[in-house]
Amino acid sequence: MIIFMFSPEKQLDLIRRGTVDIISEVELYKKLERACRGDSQLVIKAGFDPTAPYIHIGHTVLLEKMRQFQDLGHDVVFLIGDFTGMIGDPSGKSELRKPLTRNEVLKNAETYKSQVFKVLHPDLTRIVFNSEWLSRMEGMELVRLGALQTVARMLERDDFKKRFKNHQDISILEFYYPLFQAYDSVALRADVELGGTDQKFNLLMGRTMQRKTGMEEQVVLMMPLLEGLDGIEKMSKSLGNYIGVDEPAFEYRSGELAGMFKKVMSVPDELIERYFELLSRLTMEDFTSVQEGLKDKTLDPRDAKKRLAMELVTRYHGEDEALKAKHEYETILEKKHVENADVTLPSMEIAFSSEEKETWLPRIMKRTGLTKSTSEAVRLIKQGGVKIDDRTVSDSETMLQKGEHLIKVGKRKFFKVVIK
Repeated sequence: MIIFMFSPEKQLDLIRRGTVDIISEVELYKKLERACRGDSQLVIKAGFDPTAPYIHIGHTVLLEKMRQFQDLGHDVVFLIGDFTGMIGDPSGKSELRKPLTRNEVLKNAETYKSQVFKVLHPDLTRIVFNSEWLSRMEGMELVRLGALQTVARMLERDDFKKRFKNHQDISILEFYYPLFQAYDSVALRADVELGGTDQKFNLLMGRTMQRKTGMEEQVVLMMPLLEGLDGIEKMSKSLGNYIGVDEPAFEYRSGELAGMFKKVMSVPDELIERYFELLSRLTMEDFTSVQEGLKDKTLDPRDAKKRLAMELVTRYHGEDEALKAKHEYETILEKKHVENADVTLPSMEIAFSSEEKETWLPRIMKRTGLTKSTSEAVRLIKQGGVKIDDRTVSDSETMLQKGEHLIKVGKRKFFKVVIK
């Protein structure tokens, strides 16, 4: 017997948070009411094509909403589109995405599973593969599936419409992709399907397919696409504006503090409220408090970001790592006390030949990765942007003697060099 902790009204209020659209709220309320009355869970479906094995926090916007449904007591289905992944979906592109091989699909699917359980409850998540039903379809079943939709309706999809207008090829196989995704909802008897705003056509197709096969239509719940760290483009690994769920809590890269905590702190101030809304698990009351604090300026955006950074790093790495990351950030980037950092600073040992007694500073800077070239190092030294052991260096011909030296470049880069 399922016991729901919240009324249909309270559940709907929580579900609304962060959503772009619910088609329709009236239908969702009726489903929630019926579930509470009959002690039965709603089937919540979200599909993922294993096109890439890496998940960033932009993907977790959808996963967090799935977790919320789990917390409310419903049956969440994480659908891996292994069958559709071997077809390829244009996804708004001007041409068909390259299909994956069976081995690529299975490999990516396994990586997916290890990452999504950093958000979802493992024991409350049903993981299914759509090859379970789609691969069994015989020829006549595929014909009947195609007969459930018209070409005119397919051409309502924006990317198809544009390509048709520009006389670009559209394969029949591509028309089948949204039909297959829609049939997933029939096979699972989904009550609610979640997806991003870029999947609206496919999500609505699920409603159509259920209706035409005599089922009650699923509710479509659309989540926004999270902007990346540049504050403009959708978060994407290819654009480099992402925060990966598998990223270290903190690390040193090319002499600079990096990692998840640091990246959250670099979120543009104007997006911090949005990040809280879509990624944080704060109660509605606490979230409202953050909103009001940012609005009336009683909450500094930097402090808000630290709060979110602590929450996210704790979620993915544990509280101890989050506290260490916060300490490193504050020590190095706020107080500028590099020497007081608790972790081992990026370092390198350099051995002189028997004839050498010193070495040229710009050469060391290039070797450690602090600069890409000696000419860049010379320029930075002349501009006063380089310190050796907390002393500004202005002579580009400076030579380093044997011993331990801390080289700082600007406010953020540093490297410990041990010359023997």
